[in-house]
Amino acid sequence: MTTRLALLLMALIVGFFVLDHYVLQLNAFIFLSKKGLELITALAFWR
Repeated sequence: MTTRLALLLMALIVGFFVLDHYVLQLNAFIFLSKKGLELITALAFWR
């Protein structure tokens, strides 16, 4: 992955979360945080 592509992907992801916060109000960050914690819990169980 080139630096240019990585920066573009980062800008798109950050742009989505900014758009979600100010316009869409879907609380995507909270949803993804909860799912991430569930994933960590599931992986810790199999460890």
